[in-house]
Amino acid sequence: MPIPATPYIWFNGKLVPWEKATVHVLSHALHYGSSVFEGIRAYATPRGVAIFRLADHTRRLFDSAKIYRIQMPFTPEQISAACRETIAVNSLGKGAYIRPVAFRGYGEIGVAPKDEPPIDVAIAAWEWGKYLGHESEAEGVDVCVSSWQRMAPNTLPAMAKAAGNYLSSQLISLEAKRLGFAEGIGLAVDGTVSEGAGENLFVIKDGVLMTPGLAHSVLGGITRDTVMRLAREAKLEVRECSVPRELLYLADELFFTGTAAEVTPIRSVDRIPVGNGKRGPITEQLQKAFFGLFNGQTADQWGWLDYVDMQSKPRVAVAS
Repeated sequence: MPIPATPYIWFNGKLVPWEKATVHVLSHALHYGSSVFEGIRAYATPRGVAIFRLADHTRRLFDSAKIYRIQMPFTPEQISAACRETIAVNSLGKGAYIRPVAFRGYGEIGVAPKDEPPIDVAIAAWEWGKYLGHESEAEGVDVCVSSWQRMAPNTLPAMAKAAGNYLSSQLISLEAKRLGFAEGIGLAVDGTVSEGAGENLFVIKDGVLMTPGLAHSVLGGITRDTVMRLAREAKLEVRECSVPRELLYLADELFFTGTAAEVTPIRSVDRIPVGNGKRGPITEQLQKAFFGLFNGQTADQWGWLDYVDMQSKPRVAVAS
């Protein structure tokens, strides 16, 4: 399904009509993958639309840029303000998915050119539903372990949310879909579990939550961190540790986390049912706590909800 267009995209400090937010075909990022980005959700809450953990997402965007030595031409405060503005100017009061992206643009060609190409920054937002399907929240999804492994340490930095890293994700997800699964799971180079194509993974065994640590080629997911904090708040034991592949088949419950996937149960791995083959009680408990942040049933004691003034007028120029 095509991305649903909205009136404006924030592009290099201006609000540009959706169809005019374009770049040159010789932009560095298109040829060499020199792009970092974020996926952020805004939710409709009883107090109005709120962006979830905006400051944390913005910080991760700047961290990713730092790893790849991309000199951001805006401050974190400007990027966060632009995310709010993009929601407001496009009247996305029912919630939205927000995509900030920073990339090396049009300039000198070459992997590491002598003269740094200009850095372009864009922020788009649109309404988007469940990444793995509307029924997945309750019913769960069927997944497989991919034949493609995740990046080895000291090859591509997994802690950077960089476009080039998602070539690995594409191979994992395309293979899974070709075989009739909703998603694939990649293993680390040592054969232990890493993560999904675009999701972190949690394993529940005997009431204990386990998730691969950052050294296992996983992105430090913000929803991952959210779920760990909510689980500890509920007095559940959480371990960041090595997860052997066979534990996927022996787990009582499994679920994905991610900004797009939110909290999605896994009902089978390689056609082997997980637990009873349906969403388990701990997964459901954590789902309720997570979504409760947006319907008011879970107190936002961490200050994660960044409310948007939908009546505010654009502070930057609107390009015609």
